[in-house]
Parts: sequence; C-alpha cells; structure tokens
Amino acid sequence: MLKTTPVPAFSDNYIWLIHGIADPRKVAIVDPGDAEPVIKRLKDQDLEPAAILVTHHHWDHVGGVGRLVDEFGLPVYGPAGEDIPSRDFALLEGDTVALEDLGVDFSILDCPGHTAGHIAYYGHQALFCGDTLFSAGCGRLFEGTPEQMSESLGKFAALPGDTRIFCTHEYTLSNLRFASAVEPANRDIEAYSTTAQALREQGQPTLPSTLDLEGRVNPFMRCGEASVRSSAEHHAGRPLPDPVSVFATVRAWKDAF
Repeated sequence: MLKTTPVPAFSDNYIWLIHGIADPRKVAIVDPGDAEPVIKRLKDQDLEPAAILVTHHHWDHVGGVGRLVDEFGLPVYGPAGEDIPSRDFALLEGDTVALEDLGVDFSILDCPGHTAGHIAYYGHQALFCGDTLFSAGCGRLFEGTPEQMSESLGKFAALPGDTRIFCTHEYTLSNLRFASAVEPANRDIEAYSTTAQALREQGQPTLPSTLDLEGRVNPFMRCGEASVRSSAEHHAGRPLPDPVSVFATVRAWKDAF
C-alpha cells in the first residue's frame, strides 16, 4: 500500500504527496495548485521531490507547477488533451507512468466530464482522480457531458473495491448532506456522515475513501439503484429512462442544492 501525505491548500484542496516504496523520502507531487505549502512540507519533513503528476488544467491544480519546476527541476506529467504548464509527458489512456526513483508506476485512465481531457492515475490499489470523483460526490460538468462523466465513473466502478480514492477537495460533509437528501433511508450514508464529522472535528481529512464505500454512499455511483432513480424521478417530476438520465438529473439537482 502506498504511503501518501495530504498537503492542505487554499480553503479545501489537498495536494497529495506519493512516497517512494524503496525510499519514502522521495515523493511525487499530485496537482500542486500552490507551491508554497508543498515547499514548506518538503523542507519540514526532509523530503526529496521526484515528479509532478497533474490530472487536469484548472488553476487550483496547476498554479504551483512553474515554481516547483524552477525550484527543483522536476518532470511534469499531465493530460495530452489539455494545456498543462511545463508538461514534459503528455498522457492518454493506456499509457503507463513509471517513476523509477520511487519504485511506483501508474496506469492512465481517460476520465472526461469535469474537464474535456481529465485523466486519473491508477496503481498500487490507489486512484488519484483529481476532480472527477469526490467522496460521496463528483465534479461539476464544466467541459463534459453527463454521458462522459457517467462513463468515467463507470471505469472507476470497475476497479477493485479496495481501491483507495485520492481526490483533491475536502467536500465530503457537504456531499453527504446531499446524498442524504437523495437517499434518506440509506444507513451507510448515515454511518459515514458520523465518521466523517468526527474526523473533521479532529482536524483530520476524510480522505482517502474506497471504491467499495463510494458504491454504497455516493449517489453518482448509484444511478442504477432503484432508490436513487425513484428520488431523481420525484425531483424531476417525470420518468427517467436510463442511468445516464438519472445521473444528469442528480447532477443538476446537486448544482442547485
């Protein structure tokens, strides 16, 4: 299992540090929207950065890339379909990222929806999924369609249930409040809400989650479930013929929640 360290940034972002297997002092930096907290953590814990992994082009994921490259001369990996600053390696689904200094490698998954060229990094029972999947939620559809996001989440759902989910925002409690509105009788949502609230009260992240947990509490991963479909149809005031239309309705509902 990979060792990871979350570095809080802005109001609710996490920049993830992935530690090397052979040498935990060596780290890869995932989605550094701000260089300052990363540099401080590297110095405080005597860590050696080896690479930058980017999932998509939004400023709160790439804003610190330039300074980190200037400071440490790091290679930058990112999606081929988006404009990523200082990118050295343009990635598409089917590609593999081998970080030899860390003894870590990842498979790339295309996951459009939040943005058009969004990618995720999967390996070592871990999924670094940017803003595609959140715990108990998913990203807004800024550049993609409900069909694309549904397909992207379906790719994630096909991974092993013990896969740990490293998303990049601490949205869990607000997402769970919405999930409870969609499925008020879901006991798993109720139990997870209690656990997540306790973690936040202690100043701890609710992440990583797991795919197994998300399959039980995340309405966007449950659009094929009768309870989610019924709730979405009640909200829409009309029948919804398939999981994609359920997803589109739930996403629009969440946008205005």
